[in-house]
Amino acid sequence: MILSNHTQIFVKQRRELAELFGFETRNKYEIYDNQKNVIGFAAEQQKGFLGILLRQLLGHWRSFELHFFDAQRQQILVSKHPFRWIFQEFEIVNQQGVTIGYVKQRFGILKKKFDVHNQQGDVIYEMRSGFFQFWTFPFFDRQGHMAALIQKKWSGALKEIFMDTDNFNIEFKNANLSENERLIILVCSVFTDLQYFERKAN
Repeated sequence: MILSNHTQIFVKQRRELAELFGFETRNKYEIYDNQKNVIGFAAEQQKGFLGILLRQLLGHWRSFELHFFDAQRQQILVSKHPFRWIFQEFEIVNQQGVTIGYVKQRFGILKKKFDVHNQQGDVIYEMRSGFFQFWTFPFFDRQGHMAALIQKKWSGALKEIFMDTDNFNIEFKNANLSENERLIILVCSVFTDLQYFERKAN
């Protein structure tokens, strides 16, 4: 999955019948290009009965890993989220086991605020979403220019009410974004779903 070839991609959560009955299942996603071709997948790692139990009780606060795959289902990176009650964070590790970046939540009054760090620990982007921008997550560089934009798309009334079937549109506004930076933004879109739109996030 080479994201440098794309200016826009889409992330779609796969439906699970059990969610009709309020049971949170392992989160799984498909990643598409502009032509609706599948270019990748993402899935939460299953951790047996304990993982199922913690998913029901703790939602996004729990410790978990998200694994990302290309279209041939070869793993390309892992996002690791430690247990956190407040100030969520996650680390992104490539297939060689090298950290390519991490994201940390910051305190914000009526705002969603996250800092995006590169592998050296420098803040390279800020994700800021205002109180009235419930479904919009822009990324700004240090000069204040928008580098990328994540937007949640309406899935339909029945799906929004009864099932976790979220769809996200990712636009890479800055053509000079590196491959690692694009992968970090992709991971952010899935984490955004878990943080703000999964039922257990409420």
